Amino acid sequence: MDDRDRLLLDSLQNDLPLVERPFEALGERLGMQGDEILQRITAVRGEGVVRQISGIFDTRRLGYSSQLVAVRSRPGTTDETALVFNSHPGVTHNYRRDHDFDIWFTIAVPPNSRLGMDATVELMGSLADVESIRPLPALQFFKIGVDLDMRGGRDPGAKKARRAPTLQAATALSDREIEAVRALQTDLPAEHEPFTGIAEAYGFGVDELLEHGRRFLETGQMRRFAAVLNHRNAGFVQNGMGVWRVDADRVGEMGRVMAGYRGVSHCYERPVYEDWPYRLFSMTHGRDKDECEAVLRAISDETGLRDYAVLYSTREYKKTRLKYFTPELEAWEAAHAELVAG
Repeated sequence: MDDRDRLLLDSLQNDLPLVERPFEALGERLGMQGDEILQRITAVRGEGVVRQISGIFDTRRLGYSSQLVAVRSRPGTTDETALVFNSHPGVTHNYRRDHDFDIWFTIAVPPNSRLGMDATVELMGSLADVESIRPLPALQFFKIGVDLDMRGGRDPGAKKARRAPTLQAATALSDREIEAVRALQTDLPAEHEPFTGIAEAYGFGVDELLEHGRRFLETGQMRRFAAVLNHRNAGFVQNGMGVWRVDADRVGEMGRVMAGYRGVSHCYERPVYEDWPYRLFSMTHGRDKDECEAVLRAISDETGLRDYAVLYSTREYKKTRLKYFTPELEAWEAAHAELVAG
């Protein structure tokens, strides 16, 4: 990658205009011709730096339930245990981390789930025969949005205002809107008019599909339409989950401070347990551990919070985008329903 690739990716990971010729609109913003944008996107895709360009939806606003789960596997079984969790279609991220809780995965279930979230997690813990499984749903959202320092040299204390995510109630979707979600989660081809084929495949005109997309952005059902980068292929080989001990009455204040940091991609309040005392989570990504820890030190210096830990991922078992309103999860639940009933 050269400097113009990095400039492109720095912008593309934040938003792509929802217009008929989006790459030309992006090029106007960056001072590049549309053809150059397409060539560069094709090249970085070929290098595996860009995973996907599509709508990035708010799971809960679409009626789904989702949460992070921490697992302590039995000694010597981590890799085999992780595969059990990978088999669930709603598990999108699954990592081994350097902690007694050695497996961390995210899971989502749809609004029409036969089992529900609690029963699903309990069943998966039983199937995997783990020592401990701790559901860690987000109690408060302070930030969701990766903003990698593609150009380098960013101050660890750099901040950027973003619209705060909220735990708003789900909005019922019409059949037409569900079909628009399916279309807009499709990986966008690097073409001058990339929405044409997608719209046709799902029975839309381009204008209608883009109008759905803009409305999803307005309602918050779609957080942004943008590129999802492969962190490791982009050079960000460290994934450090900062976890903080914070008094309950300071969580809101501290979470809002952490969310302001550009180096923090996700920030949540989660439950505490006897064996898990950390309420606040702040995810960082860096080219090395020093980059991750520089951001966390800046947070510590500003907030005065000193009791924190950094859990690094040491193996990626699964990382994919959640596909909404697909039949795979229904099939998984049907195959396992008798185990829950029993």
